[in-house]
Amino acid sequence: MRRLRGDDGSILPLVLGYATLAIVAIFVCVCATSLYLAQKRLDGLADAAALAGADGFSIALEGDAVRAELIDARVRDQANAIVDASAFAADAGATVVWAGTPDGVSARVTVSAVWHPPLVAMLVPAGVRLESTATSRTVLE
Repeated sequence: MRRLRGDDGSILPLVLGYATLAIVAIFVCVCATSLYLAQKRLDGLADAAALAGADGFSIALEGDAVRAELIDARVRDQANAIVDASAFAADAGATVVWAGTPDGVSARVTVSAVWHPPLVAMLVPAGVRLESTATSRTVLE
């Protein structure tokens, strides 16, 4: 029986190539999941800060009507108190970028943090800035 030349070889290059591809895919998935979770935690922090800001209302009387009125300074103070007390804010360096009331009834808070990838941080040394904005309304009935 005659053997063909060149059909001998090693599958080692294929195994190394596929192993490298699998490791890169795992790294990308881990980093993407970490980014997603950091954004969701920042969204939750912004929601909590906006809710706290909406609770900082004062009562205003206009004739026989009573209404809740928000002031920028009180919304900012309430939002800063929530962000300062948050463990996520301490870990990620989250800060309140803007907090105020656009209409006197709603509290709008923008929170920002920097995300660093957990595995390949040398590729993104400065991190990625994440930002989240939340709005909460004050209703008095």
